[in-house]
Amino acid sequence: MPQDEIEQARRLIKESNRISAFTGAGISVDSGIPDFRSEGGLWERYDPYEYATYDGFLNDPSKFWTMGQELAEVILKAHPNDAHKALALLEKRGKLTGVITQNIDNLHQRAGNENVIELHGNYLRAYCMKCKKEFVGETIHRRVADGDIPPYCDECDGVLKSEAILFGEPLPEKAMSRAIEVCKNTDLMLVIGTSLQVYPAAYLPQLAKNSGAEVILVNLEGTNRDNVADVILRGRAAQILPRIITME
Repeated sequence: MPQDEIEQARRLIKESNRISAFTGAGISVDSGIPDFRSEGGLWERYDPYEYATYDGFLNDPSKFWTMGQELAEVILKAHPNDAHKALALLEKRGKLTGVITQNIDNLHQRAGNENVIELHGNYLRAYCMKCKKEFVGETIHRRVADGDIPPYCDECDGVLKSEAILFGEPLPEKAMSRAIEVCKNTDLMLVIGTSLQVYPAAYLPQLAKNSGAEVILVNLEGTNRDNVADVILRGRAAQILPRIITME
């Protein structure tokens, strides 16, 4: 990777005071969570339109939780990598205003980021479809990993649903509203590990750009919105972010 691009990214980060991050599956690959769409990803073994639609869940929740058994095992074993830690460091310095993520793995929070906007929910949170009791943490997913499929509420025996957003389920309005506010008030957006294919979230870097921000794009491969970037860094997030978010 050309050193000039690394230096340009470092300069933009140093000169910016309201930095935001928009992250996708690529930031978590080095934590052992494959991109669902990539080779070896979840969609290779489970047709998402059979196992991960909202209507399908209502008809037969056991299908989602069968897939969820494998997902739970992967997420529960994962730990934040150097890319997550670099963003947490940036927030600790007072320069990062928020992380907008498409991921459901809770790794940004575990790394230390506090202002995390989850556009697709969080897999490690669940709620009862009947009484709406919330379940936070690993307990339900350890039950699922051990074969409790589908899991039921200990209060009313209603079926539990992960907070993770399914196909056909609307994005949470509050999260999207917060994300838009961050994009309108950022002077630099780091777009990390996303191909920018999932809409409407993929428009957020353009919104930041239209609001006057510069954009650094970090991804292993090209995206269909490379033209929004001022700096493009090709490679793994866990290797690139520690180079541009230095300890100085």
